[in-house]
Amino acid sequence: MPLFKTKKEIFDWIKNGQKTVDIRKGKAWKGETAIFQWGPHILRLRIIKKEEGALTQVLRTDNYKAVIPTANSLNEAIDYLQGLYGTTDRTFTAYYLEHVQRKKCDY
Repeated sequence: MPLFKTKKEIFDWIKNGQKTVDIRKGKAWKGETAIFQWGPHILRLRIIKKEEGALTQVLRTDNYKAVIPTANSLNEAIDYLQGLYGTTDRTFTAYYLEHVQRKKCDY
């Protein structure tokens, strides 16, 4: 179960459902649940799909808004990620996420 530390802005995007794809540097972690942490705050989301490869393979015109909701173009999304990771010439993994509905008790 991967634990991903995030910035507040990214945590809020995930929490509000604006960000449904998270791209991380490196090969895919094992597990079906991702835990996102910002300070003491934690979110658990189900990983429904993983894609691994170069940044240009996992970040595309069809998904860049799900990765960086404020980006107005694919290039803006690439620039944002390059600012986080410093480089874009490594292996990256895209985690497609789904919020887990918590069951309510009737008693």
